[in-house]
Amino acid sequence: MNIVVLGAGNVGRSIADLLCRAEHSITVVDVDPAQVAVINDELDVRAICGSASQSSVLFQAGITSADICLAVTGSDEVNIVAASMAKSMGARRSIARVYAPVFRDLSTFDYQQHFKIDRMLSLEHLSAMELARSIRGPGSVVVEQFARGELQVEELIVGKAGKLTQMPVRDLGLPSNVRIGTIQREQRMWIASADDQFQVGDRVTMFARPADMVKIKAFFKMSDRTVKRIVIGGGGETGLHLSRVLESEIFKVTVIENDEQRSQVLANLLDRATVIKGDASGRDFLEELRVGSADVFVACTGDDEVNMMLGVEASDLGAKQVLAVIGKPDYESVLDRLGIEKAVSQRAVMAKQIMSYLNEGVIVSRAKLPGGLINIIELEVVQDAVVTGSELKDLGLPERCLIVAIVQHEQVRVPGAHDKLLPGDSAVVIVEDDVVDQCLMFFQRSKKT
Repeated sequence: MNIVVLGAGNVGRSIADLLCRAEHSITVVDVDPAQVAVINDELDVRAICGSASQSSVLFQAGITSADICLAVTGSDEVNIVAASMAKSMGARRSIARVYAPVFRDLSTFDYQQHFKIDRMLSLEHLSAMELARSIRGPGSVVVEQFARGELQVEELIVGKAGKLTQMPVRDLGLPSNVRIGTIQREQRMWIASADDQFQVGDRVTMFARPADMVKIKAFFKMSDRTVKRIVIGGGGETGLHLSRVLESEIFKVTVIENDEQRSQVLANLLDRATVIKGDASGRDFLEELRVGSADVFVACTGDDEVNMMLGVEASDLGAKQVLAVIGKPDYESVLDRLGIEKAVSQRAVMAKQIMSYLNEGVIVSRAKLPGGLINIIELEVVQDAVVTGSELKDLGLPERCLIVAIVQHEQVRVPGAHDKLLPGDSAVVIVEDDVVDQCLMFFQRSKKT
């Protein structure tokens, strides 16, 4: 694929290196001649010196024929403008890295839609989602990268026998705007059908918009799940994103932040989490907060050395699970010996996300659900595709293929049987491995006349 990377800092360089190793054709643009020289010396890519927000520079980089443009400079505004220009100039997909939460907050203004950018990615948000997945458990599902982040997925457990276990799914009377995605029973996971019947202990993934998810929880008994106590050292953007995700679930969250002004911001933004002002690096302070009795301690201060030190202290005090955000790859080899169970690298999670976008044709993004046999794919709906214009109930999609969300006119919703896919929409589909090609044919093949 022909890929243009805007920005040759740590993130841009690591992404360019990864894509180069995967044998893609890479062009890197950076305003700093020294960075361009380093790229030219170290990587087998084409490097250009210039401003990413200038059309002449983008044209020189070959943006008109680019499959993907990745704007990952250190400036949010430059990334947004550059990604928007790249899309308008002919790039098939454009992705912008942003830091400030306001750019991803749809309640104030939809920057992504306004600037016609395919995706806005936050390293801090991606890191928080990776941490959340480790905390939830190895079988948890994270699909925040799909449907512009507006599609929520929760894993619920059938806690005891009752209505849920007495009849098939079609007769349960579940809300129509919630999708049952998969069922996991012991070591087997499959896509749910209307004929399935739950058993006690089943782990069920549900897809819905956040406001609709609460409607389904009354159907499930979750008393068998104990509340975990989570302590987060560091209230920066990663800590904030992680706290927001966890406090909405069955976790008791405490955030430690040393800066008084930031502590107040966190207290205003978080609904249920407890925010404590203090220095997380002090052992006496950690003992006072009973970190040793925490189920999980997460070190995400923004400083690798501090995070490693916090991890050592928390592990020594007895925290059951210790996680940390680490930026420098050199440190990863020593973390196990320090008692840190898992380290999340912002560059690694960004690279993983970028790789999910390296697709041809109508596939926007593709990933695997836990277990590796079920795919979650976001697909464009194009003119004259088989799926276009017909009600979903009449499409005849494979049995092990399920549309869990539709993005239509920039709004995300869980579809019903009478919904239609129209050109310009996108659909989020879960599909088992051996019917992926069959499913894709419905989105790619022209209608028979």
